[in-house]
Amino acid sequence: MIETYAIEVNNLEKSFGSLTAVDRVSFVVPVGSIFSLLGPNGAGKSTTISILSGLLNADAGEAAVMGHSLRSDSQSARAALGVVPQEIALYPDLSARENLMFWGKMYGLRGSKLTGRVNEVLALIGLTDRQNGRVSTFSGGMKRRVNIGVALLHNPPVVIMDEPTVGIDPQSRRHILDSIKALNQQGTTVLYTTHYMEEAQELSDQIAIMDHGQIIACGTLTELLRLVGEQTRVDLMLQGEGIRAAAAWQGVDGVGQASAADGRVTLLVRDSNLVLPKLFETAPAVGVRIQSVEIQEPNLEAVFLHLTGRALRD
Repeated sequence: MIETYAIEVNNLEKSFGSLTAVDRVSFVVPVGSIFSLLGPNGAGKSTTISILSGLLNADAGEAAVMGHSLRSDSQSARAALGVVPQEIALYPDLSARENLMFWGKMYGLRGSKLTGRVNEVLALIGLTDRQNGRVSTFSGGMKRRVNIGVALLHNPPVVIMDEPTVGIDPQSRRHILDSIKALNQQGTTVLYTTHYMEEAQELSDQIAIMDHGQIIACGTLTELLRLVGEQTRVDLMLQGEGIRAAAAWQGVDGVGQASAADGRVTLLVRDSNLVLPKLFETAPAVGVRIQSVEIQEPNLEAVFLHLTGRALRD
């Protein structure tokens, strides 16, 4: 039987004391796709991933990987997965090759099959020329690339990546994103968590937006952008109190949503040509000075603002 979905999640729940980290989460990841869970830190992405990878047990709900239930057939479900955790899980005193050889043996690989697969993975993560370097001497980005390599050794049909580009240099980030695309082109399904909307927009066939443990929207990028409608996103850099300005401008005719963070106010407006003069006119009254204005087409941050009333970076 050919599986339609690589991952199926149905009404998943997980609480820690009074905190509900995952609240009736449901989604499906089609075979051969890149599916992103996008949301701010604390949205419930990592807890969801921990349940799917078998590190946590759900309080309620069901999940399956390649048709194997996590409850009744967890061993088969885990065997179909490669998991890239946020934390680096490597031996720092070993080289990149030695780490991959060690973990490959843990997956049951031996002999020429192990050697060949390690060579393939080193090429995929772009570290063939540094394979004999000790991991302790690597940059954060290179360590993350080896970490990704470990998850790929047993050639799993599904790979879960939990925020793999956090805190790394732009060059390593670019290489990781390109590697994910190449991996997917080879037929691997990828479930990717991130709080960087640019990554979700670039990589994903489908995106689920999470906030406070719930999925608040799910679909293709085009489908999600339709939620914003004809509104335009306007970013204003301010001198003065942005929260007060955002609250005041929320009532201006033509403004759909307003959010303030880090000296910047982000607005969703129906017609920037009509709204901007009103903002400049009222700025002195709310104690701010507009230093710059940037008008952008709607993106995932605009969708998040539309759905929650605050920017994704808040």
